Amino acid sequence: MQAVHPQKPPHLQQQGFKLSSLPWWAIILLIAGLVIIYFILTDKNYSETFQYLLSGVVTTLRITLLAFPIATIIGLFVGLARLSRNVILNTIATIYIEVVRGIPLVVLILVIAFGLVPILVDLTNRIGQWGVAVFPKGGIGALFNSLANYSIRNISMELRAIIALAIGYGAFEAEVFRAGIQSIGKGQMEAARSLGMNYFLAMRLIILPQAVRRILPPLGNDFIALLKDSSLATVLAVNELTQLTRLRRSSTFRVMEAFNVAAFLYLTMTLLLSGFVRFLERKMRIGE
Repeated sequence: MQAVHPQKPPHLQQQGFKLSSLPWWAIILLIAGLVIIYFILTDKNYSETFQYLLSGVVTTLRITLLAFPIATIIGLFVGLARLSRNVILNTIATIYIEVVRGIPLVVLILVIAFGLVPILVDLTNRIGQWGVAVFPKGGIGALFNSLANYSIRNISMELRAIIALAIGYGAFEAEVFRAGIQSIGKGQMEAARSLGMNYFLAMRLIILPQAVRRILPPLGNDFIALLKDSSLATVLAVNELTQLTRLRRSSTFRVMEAFNVAAFLYLTMTLLLSGFVRFLERKMRIGE
């Protein structure tokens, strides 16, 4: 009589190597990146283009790293105002979110850079003139005098782009924070209030730490999206990566070299940031 050997459970059976299990998307991107790197190292046009665009990478990262924290802070406070029972705060927050999200970002950049910023500078000048009339002498008078003579030229186009991107993305971050806070059960707030915490203390110590863990993926996605949308600063002639790519293409007529290197640099930055965001997500999950 032939002995019957029991089969191993499916999870213990050895599985053979399958080509479909490989991360083909990563392999294809790696090969494409190596090809571009090869051209940069061996081809004079690619090498010169790469060197020319490096300063644009620095400007792009500077715009992104300054605009996103400001947008996050705006989003936090506007999101809290959106959830407030105060009619005035809720109305202002809702108007801000709906208006900013309803306007194309490139239009918003132009409106803020050439409309809102000059209005604010003019308002600053008027406040300074009023202050000089009231306090003609002394340290306060000198301060108001500097405000009265403040010029619109003191605000660079790069700074205007940072302000515009922060205001634009602040509306999106506000909705992210609102959704994250609302995803936390109401019992958490009620339990905190029963322990004697006021609303702001409970929000800071109980609700927001939990909400941040949940909204980290969409925040990371917006961070990467802002990096790419920083290219819209080209409408203000800011020498970020896209603007320098256009200038390089116009001066050399080497279209493929300019845009291939620009695409390679953008993709490299976004992949590195994506990896950093995934690292933060794992760290946050470990801390739960």
